[in-house]
Amino acid sequence: MKNTVIITGASSGIGMELAKIFAENNHQHLLLVARSKDKLEMLANELISKYKVEVTLLAKDLSNYESALEIFNYCTNENLNVTHLVNNAGFGDFGFFAESNWTKQEQMINLNITTLTYLTHLFLPAMVKNKSGKILNVSSIAAFQPGPLMSVYFATKAYVLHFSEAIANELENTGVTVTALCPGPTKSGFETSASLENSKLFKNKNLPSSEEVALYGYNALLKGKKVAIHGTMNYILANTTRFAPRNLVLKIVRFMQDKV
Repeated sequence: MKNTVIITGASSGIGMELAKIFAENNHQHLLLVARSKDKLEMLANELISKYKVEVTLLAKDLSNYESALEIFNYCTNENLNVTHLVNNAGFGDFGFFAESNWTKQEQMINLNITTLTYLTHLFLPAMVKNKSGKILNVSSIAAFQPGPLMSVYFATKAYVLHFSEAIANELENTGVTVTALCPGPTKSGFETSASLENSKLFKNKNLPSSEEVALYGYNALLKGKKVAIHGTMNYILANTTRFAPRNLVLKIVRFMQDKV
């Protein structure tokens, strides 16, 4: 069987940088998944040329959660042993929930929650059986509090964090680890797709790059950390919100989310 790393949302941002890091660290077969076949092909050519790794591409819309089963069936048919699963694909949306487009909210829930959970459920049993495997679920510091103006996104990331922590506990002493990576605002292209360019969170700030966050997440994955919060200030903010009155937290988050 061929040892394989699966990375979803690999065509840009943190997912793309994770693909480069895995390739650089001698993971010989990468299975990269995203909607954009053209972007995946550009990345694959770079990885093959620079690191001499084998790269397989699957162009899938993961907001259709049935794509998870298609990925699993492909791996089964190709006799692939998935040693690392990186659930990175996800997106956000900015604005009042009452004025939002329902189809977009539904797709966000399917992608950020359902597909991530389904992929984990499909690939985890073999990891447990093999007594080896690592899963990286990309959450966010948004997971630690409610998020006015991005209500569904914040809620999905809270799910990812709590789900990851829970199964990480269940998997202790099995040889399998689960890590929830929780970045703060990052230069990744997320802000553009979520219409956040003019939000106080992103405007005129010296934000970390996708490469920095990806490397931090990769190292946390190797160590088997359950929760990996990137950045000292993000760590402080994520933990101090537990002790502040919830109404105050809501007001602070709303202020930070509002446009400049």
